[in-house]
Amino acid sequence: MNAFLAPLALVLERLFGYPPALLKAIGHPVIWMGRLISGLEARLNTDDGRRLKGAAMLGVLLLVTAAVTIAIAYALRLIPFGWVIEAVLATSLLAQKELGRAVRAVADALSHSLDAGRKQVSQIVGRDPDTLYEAGVARAAIESLAESASDGVIAPLFWLLLGGLPGIALYKAINTADSMVGHLSERYAEFGWASARLDDLVNWIPARLTALLFAGAAFWIKGAEPERAWTTALRDARKHASPNAGWPEAALAGALGFSLGGPRAYDGEVHDLPEFGTGRRDLGPADIEKALELYAMMLNLALGLTLAVALLLWR
Repeated sequence: MNAFLAPLALVLERLFGYPPALLKAIGHPVIWMGRLISGLEARLNTDDGRRLKGAAMLGVLLLVTAAVTIAIAYALRLIPFGWVIEAVLATSLLAQKELGRAVRAVADALSHSLDAGRKQVSQIVGRDPDTLYEAGVARAAIESLAESASDGVIAPLFWLLLGGLPGIALYKAINTADSMVGHLSERYAEFGWASARLDDLVNWIPARLTALLFAGAAFWIKGAEPERAWTTALRDARKHASPNAGWPEAALAGALGFSLGGPRAYDGEVHDLPEFGTGRRDLGPADIEKALELYAMMLNLALGLTLAVALLLWR
């Protein structure tokens, strides 16, 4: 595997993202994974033994993903500069550009009107948008940015560094399975158990690495505090029900002096969730832009570190 595969994929995806024309023409790898998960779930998630059947579903998903991507990667590594094509394929499983675009769209919409902000934020979070006022819309967008920076960018990059195209594809397969069936609902509590537990495992290092990167990025952002970013993560991350999701959220909150989290409404029911950070909660469009500035610097830092690893491994 070429040492520069990961940094090249990171640069290309940040510049170009996933072309809308390609999405319209053939879909997206995560969509293909989702269809396989849906088909297997419909057949297997019945009657008794749901935990075992859910593990079997996950096993089939990973075997199919591994077989396809290992074959592609092996074939590409037999041809000159095949690693460049592998990097291009890997860009489809990173989300730097789309994440930034989606969160900035919330800031732009919220600057126009509260109704527009509510409508836009509903595209990226599952909470009830009609219960949100300006600060709630802003916090929802920033919280989504923090969490997705980990599982949409740093975690796939981490597994791309370790395993090339098969590594990043297997990560996305696990993450997609967790997002679809890893819920504590009556239908999925047992069936999605294996997917949720494996997702926790593969995100353990990346979530903490994302928090460190946010803290490092704060050195370069006016008004941000890197030390507070890390101490807030150490103090507050454990409050989250997930062993991983609290780390990037708490780090971003600490870096920018925000207070994130707190009560949220889903399907008409209010959930009293923990808060991360002890700063301001009356956030607005300018605060979303500040979070995006920190996010962009975090991406720069991640690219720099990825290039440093590539140079160390280059022969």
